[in-house]
Amino acid sequence: MSATAKARVCCVGDNTIDRYIGATTGSYVGGNALNVAVQLRRLGHAAAYFGAVGDDDDGRRILHALRSLDVDVTGVTIVPGRTANTIVRVTDEGDRIFDKEEYGVTLGYAPSDADIDRMSEFDAAHLGFIERPEVLRDKMFSRVALLSQDCGVSPGFDHLNVAFCSCGDDPGAAKEVLSAAVASGARLAVATCGAAGSASYDGAHYRSMSAVPTTVVDTTGAGDSYIAGFLSGLLSGRSVEDAMHTGAELAALTCTHVAAWPQTGEGHRGG
Repeated sequence: MSATAKARVCCVGDNTIDRYIGATTGSYVGGNALNVAVQLRRLGHAAAYFGAVGDDDDGRRILHALRSLDVDVTGVTIVPGRTANTIVRVTDEGDRIFDKEEYGVTLGYAPSDADIDRMSEFDAAHLGFIERPEVLRDKMFSRVALLSQDCGVSPGFDHLNVAFCSCGDDPGAAKEVLSAAVASGARLAVATCGAAGSASYDGAHYRSMSAVPTTVVDTTGAGDSYIAGFLSGLLSGRSVEDAMHTGAELAALTCTHVAAWPQTGEGHRGG
């Protein structure tokens, strides 16, 4: 890959339709792994999404959204059943509360051997929520240059080049979480701490980064955007510190609009 070429990244795992109720209503395409794929594509990378959708209107809506953004969906499996749904309740104060998650056909999803062969053609692979992630990590770690995982939604740190963790709004917990991730096998661990910023640790160097000031409309997907920004920076040959800043910038931008990435919600009102 040349210095100016954009990395090819596949993202594996969950998708959902986020349905907002309460002070704001509307429904939006989302999901941890899907959001990262979309944001990487928006950053100019060739991005593919591997996961499962139901043979219903929601599944067709997700596929249409990904295709319209030029995200490769040849790795998406259409399964008889219901596409995942998440109920997000918005309070009058603007807080988002995840009331209910129905995982639908994503619970039974596991990539086939043919899917894994296709994933190995990419420069990097990122795992979101997926059952038995340790099986996929074991099969993939020697087949891509960079393997990462959202360890806030899928457990385990072995075979990971980058483990993404979440510490809520508590930066004081970051050092312990990051140290544990590296001790358990991750080469580099990165923790997001909401408005308190982010931190990283590679077994030798601990780094911290402030959050980028922003006007918060909706924090949904901000962590996924951070992951995409960080991976984009790292795959572009930038330093860990620069990658952290790129992640923070993209997370701040995501907070300025409803949903994980700009899209028109069905029945949206409020803000």
